[in-house]
Amino acid sequence: MDPQAVLSKVTRRIVPYLFACYILNYLDRFNVAFAALQMKEDLGFSDAVYGLGVGIFFLGYVLFEVPSNLVLDRVGARRWIARIMVTWGLVSSAMIFVKSPFSFYLLRFLLGTAEAGFFPGIIYYISRWIPARERSRAFALFLTSTALAGAFGGGLSALFLKMGGPAGLKGWQWLFLAEGIPTVVLGFVTLFYLTDSPGEARWLRPAERRWLAGEIRAENSAKQRRHPFTLAEALGNPRVLRLCLLYFSIVVGFYGVSFWLPQIVKNFSGLDNVKVSILSAVPWLCASVGMVAVARHSDRRGEKRWHVALSSTAAGLSLLAGTLCQAHHPTLAFLALCVTATGIWSTLGPFWGFPTDFLSGTAAAGGIALINSVGNIGGFVGPTLVGFVKETTHHFENGMLVLALTLFLAASLALSLKEEPAVPLPNKPEFR
Repeated sequence: MDPQAVLSKVTRRIVPYLFACYILNYLDRFNVAFAALQMKEDLGFSDAVYGLGVGIFFLGYVLFEVPSNLVLDRVGARRWIARIMVTWGLVSSAMIFVKSPFSFYLLRFLLGTAEAGFFPGIIYYISRWIPARERSRAFALFLTSTALAGAFGGGLSALFLKMGGPAGLKGWQWLFLAEGIPTVVLGFVTLFYLTDSPGEARWLRPAERRWLAGEIRAENSAKQRRHPFTLAEALGNPRVLRLCLLYFSIVVGFYGVSFWLPQIVKNFSGLDNVKVSILSAVPWLCASVGMVAVARHSDRRGEKRWHVALSSTAAGLSLLAGTLCQAHHPTLAFLALCVTATGIWSTLGPFWGFPTDFLSGTAAAGGIALINSVGNIGGFVGPTLVGFVKETTHHFENGMLVLALTLFLAASLALSLKEEPAVPLPNKPEFR
């Protein structure tokens, strides 16, 4: 029996489903970027109000991230991921009731609280099913959902923004409602579809279950021998803290570009809201292709530092170039934006290989959650900073220059890390 065939079977079973879940997660989190094309004018929100409301999501997210992932480790991924999805779907749908800056801030904070633990929980879950040498590609395949959701979300948002009228709701309200309800439904499906561990997977043959469970146990045992961290030791480990700072630098650029991308495109194109929503899909399509190619190459070479650093550098340079030519060369500015999105997204697959290479068990659950939690403070800083700079200077360009600098910082931090040797899969495993 071919071990690669077993891993392919596992990947086909869990990654597409997690992919679908995270598409909904991304839509529910980022639909506000498209809703803002109508909502800001309809409710009289300034750029500063919008930027703060977008960013405040991450305060609730960061506060509850580590506790949520520790609960997931205790009660099992299946139950906890289902709970997260149902609650965030309900809160996202409730965005139709936003009337004032306070209600906008409150619901964005509650949405962050509801979603806390989902992404690091998925990263932790994948690490319990896919051995280290295959993991960057698995992470990238899963994370293409963010890029494709951006592409899909643009066209879908354009459709809903034109729906003002039915049931007395504006287009932006239909956008929140129609993208929140499916999350609740899929949350209940998760209870029946996901399996907590390889040993419980009835969709694998008994010999396959025993082999895969043995591989994951062997890998975790090797990590425990090299790095026998308790939860407290993992949370205070210098390498974990350096990964926090690296991810923060990536995320500032990631969300700074993501939440403002439709308005950036509108700023230099002058197109109407529907055309902007459709055109904004192109950078995400480019990113979805590029990030898988980079992750596949990273796995084949067994190298992550340079893949993260070069991707981040390319993103920073293209963001800088696109910003400088927006006024006179909008086509070049748009192409540069596509390279920027591709570069930022391409850092993610190799990056998430770093913590799962040396953390295991509860230390992995807590460490991954801490990295994501601290990193996602950048989700508050990036959009808020761009909103503040635009409000102050009346130009997107200055905010984009700051984001480019954070991407260059990410590249230098990536190069400061050391690679952790992966536990190799045996060529001829025994099935008993």
